[in-house]
Amino acid sequence: MKKLDYKERRKARRYDVDLPLEYRVPKTRSRHGALTVNMSELGLLILSLKDMPVGTKLSIGVLFPKEYRLANFEALGEIVWKDLFWNGPWRGFQYGIKFVGMREKDYRELKPILGDPSR
Repeated sequence: MKKLDYKERRKARRYDVDLPLEYRVPKTRSRHGALTVNMSELGLLILSLKDMPVGTKLSIGVLFPKEYRLANFEALGEIVWKDLFWNGPWRGFQYGIKFVGMREKDYRELKPILGDPSR
């Protein structure tokens, strides 16, 4: 019998977070809210009510609580996968988003926060 190898495929460790997020599709004015479920220096897992196709580019702003050095950060992301999400009466979508652009300052400040999730 062949042994199955379920090795982690991610290139960066993910940290569970529960942070509000605001996003919009570039070239539109509509802003939408979502929740961040987990985060790495390479991307996010979010929950949203809005149905969007894989490949959609997003302008993202994640809001951090006051105790973090980083008040919020902005990035450009791309939806790389999506799935339906149900939690009781709440029905929406979960999206895997990879970062495709971020200000250097935000990236430098994000890395230490993710390296120490107890902060």
